[in-house]
Amino acid sequence: MKRLKILLRLIGVVQIVLGLLYLFAPLNFLALLGHSVPEADIAYPLGMLAARFLAYGVGMFFIARAPEKYGFWINNMILIQAVDLAAGIFYTATGAVGLALSAFPMFNATLFIVLLWAWRPRGETAVSTTKTLGIVE
Repeated sequence: MKRLKILLRLIGVVQIVLGLLYLFAPLNFLALLGHSVPEADIAYPLGMLAARFLAYGVGMFFIARAPEKYGFWINNMILIQAVDLAAGIFYTATGAVGLALSAFPMFNATLFIVLLWAWRPRGETAVSTTKTLGIVE
């Protein structure tokens, strides 16, 4: 469980850093990464995206205190990483984004998916998570 707690905190740090960059320097951050810089008005929806990064980042630190209680949220992070990976594969395959821009984020998403899946709590947590979702009565 200790390695899962460390992983959750690492993911939390990544989410918080992304959130701060997208909140306070979104256009500069995109330019630094090598993306084309959008019009200034796009900073507004990127700021809204930042809120989600920040909230989930703080949440990962909370979840890391007792991961066995938060299987649902760990599974949600797996879903987030899977969507990130799918988007990276799609936009790289269609040529919209070069591999130089997508390789590192896709590697991170894959790594986080594999480790979260392998280290996630099992047993009673899975039952309580499905009960919370109303899947099992």
